[in-house]
Amino acid sequence: MAKLDPSVVEALQSVTDFDETTVKALATHGTIVNVPARWSLMWENTPADKAYIILEGEVVIRKDNADIAELGAGSVIGEIALVNHKLRSASVFALTPLKALHFTDEAIAGLVAENPSFGQALEEAAAARLASD
Repeated sequence: MAKLDPSVVEALQSVTDFDETTVKALATHGTIVNVPARWSLMWENTPADKAYIILEGEVVIRKDNADIAELGAGSVIGEIALVNHKLRSASVFALTPLKALHFTDEAIAGLVAENPSFGQALEEAAAARLASD
């Protein structure tokens, strides 16, 4: 398991409302990545293998080549396909340079096993986002 980075804990606390235990678990399991503007983080109709929490910057969500949402700091992206074990329902592109916490599918599975309330929060967020599409 990775070492707990206090700067990641602070960043998560400033953009999310997760409890302290969940924030520390996220900070331990995730990896900070910097993504240039206009890069794709995931593609529609591809297998789910990662998720992100945006710490800084904005992304656009595209489905069938149409922009359907813009998300910023504190947003979790990529969780729907991981939670539902399906192909990606949309593509995600960086509108601005991003700083994000990257999670592999194995890291998400580990987080859910360690923290069932986090797993429930992911499932609820995925259901709400799917209902709004």
